[in-house]
Parts: sequence; structure tokens; C-alpha cells
Amino acid sequence: MIEVTCAIIVAEDGKVLVAQRSESMSHPLKMEFPGGKIESAETAEQCLIREIKEELDVDIQILSELNSNQHAYPGFSVNLIPFVCRITGGEIVLKEHAAYAWLDNSELPDLDWVAADVPVVMNYLNHIDTL
Repeated sequence: MIEVTCAIIVAEDGKVLVAQRSESMSHPLKMEFPGGKIESAETAEQCLIREIKEELDVDIQILSELNSNQHAYPGFSVNLIPFVCRITGGEIVLKEHAAYAWLDNSELPDLDWVAADVPVVMNYLNHIDTL
């Protein structure tokens, strides 16, 4: 099982950052919360901070961790660990993704998500409803 983190980056106005995978990535042009694989001797939090800096060139602060989601793809499985975050510095520069957008929570369920992210989206929306 591959351990993977993802960032649900929330702006001050409550909009959420979503990223579109590039055509050269697996699951091309699907939407996702950005993040990546945890390297050895790295915590999930360290991984996410590093990955977001590498992929988007911004610094983040982790606000909370949500329930992880295990998903089996053909040939491999992932344990996706989501964190709610905010940007603390920098301007978004796409290094790997085709596009990004800031969307209202109501727009999230209708996107063409990577399969492992779908339960994360629903869990996040349920989470914010309880705040």
C-alpha cells in the first residue's frame, strides 16, 4: 500500500483549491487535491509541506487532519491521508498540474475526481457541515 498525502487548501473566503492532473500524469486531466507520496523517514505532515512546495511553489500551514481513505487501483493501492490547510506564503506556480481553480464547496461534488479523492471530498464536506 502506497502512503499518499493530499492538501485541502482553503482560502479565507472559504473557497477550496482543486488541481487538474496533466495529460502526462496517471489519471490524466482528472481533478485532485494536490499532494504526493510519503518518503521513508518522513511524516505525513512533512511530506505534504514538501509536496505542495514542489508542485505549487507555496508554503502551507496544516490546520487539521481528516480520516484517510484506502483505494485499490488496478495493480496498486493507496492510503490517502488528507489535511485541511491554508497558504501562508508564495504565489501558486503550477509545476506538474494542467490547471487549478478556487471553488465553492457546492461545486466540489460535480468535478471529475481521481477515484481515491471522491470519499475525501465527501468526508470534507461532511466535516465542514459539523463546524
